[in-house]
Amino acid sequence: MGEWSGESDGQTGRGGGTFSLNPGLDNKILIRKNHAEYPATDNKPQIIHEDLMIVYLDPTGNPSNAVYFDNEGHTINYAIAYPNKSIVLTSDKTKNAPVFRVTYELIDNQSIKVKFEMSQDGETFLTYTEGKCKRTGKSGEQ
Repeated sequence: MGEWSGESDGQTGRGGGTFSLNPGLDNKILIRKNHAEYPATDNKPQIIHEDLMIVYLDPTGNPSNAVYFDNEGHTINYAIAYPNKSIVLTSDKTKNAPVFRVTYELIDNQSIKVKFEMSQDGETFLTYTEGKCKRTGKSGEQ
């Protein structure tokens, strides 16, 4: 939970950004807002990426699914798993579309590693971008 900032590197180039993860609707959902910027290079224009993810609870009250929207027009549904000290979001398999996976790995109470991967078959994932984030502020609504 809270406010985070970080840097990443990958197919989009080297960049940085911020995200927040806070409870909403009387703690019935989690809301993640993300903003990332990748500077222009000799062969690529600047990229500004923004997205919104809503994590919602299953009937037992556990956060087990999410829906994602971004400024590129993507809408992605994710299932959530919790291996070791990680949170792994894997998109639904959809015909003629890649499978996406986002992993948040706890480093310590103030830092995490984030990795975004894609797969054509849902089995073999290739890293698209990854980076480390540090907590910069506490969460909002409790």
